[in-house]
Amino acid sequence: MARESSDGGPERSDDDLSGRLDRLDKALSRHGTEKGGQGGTPPISTRDAQGFARAFRLSSEFIAGVVVGGGLGWALDRWLGTTPLAMIVFVLLGFAAGVLNVMRVAGLARHPGQDDRPPL
Repeated sequence: MARESSDGGPERSDDDLSGRLDRLDKALSRHGTEKGGQGGTPPISTRDAQGFARAFRLSSEFIAGVVVGGGLGWALDRWLGTTPLAMIVFVLLGFAAGVLNVMRVAGLARHPGQDDRPPL
């Protein structure tokens, strides 16, 4: 008969605990092999890494345009005393520049000086 512990529940022996841990370990390893891996997430492939790098570059191009535009507008506002006007205008210009840079990097827009004529 199982003894009761001080909290009123049955006291479990070390053998019982290690047996349950062994059964749990076997079940987890069996579950991992059914999914076709070691049980964890699959490693990141080079294609995924290239996609992450491209997404990071595109987002940083856009954010840089907006931040630089906002910074220039803020500086002009401080210098000229036109409190919100220059910042609003330059944030909008920075937004447009960021979108244009993202389109260029993505290959949807041409770079300056690039034309449709084939090289001679």
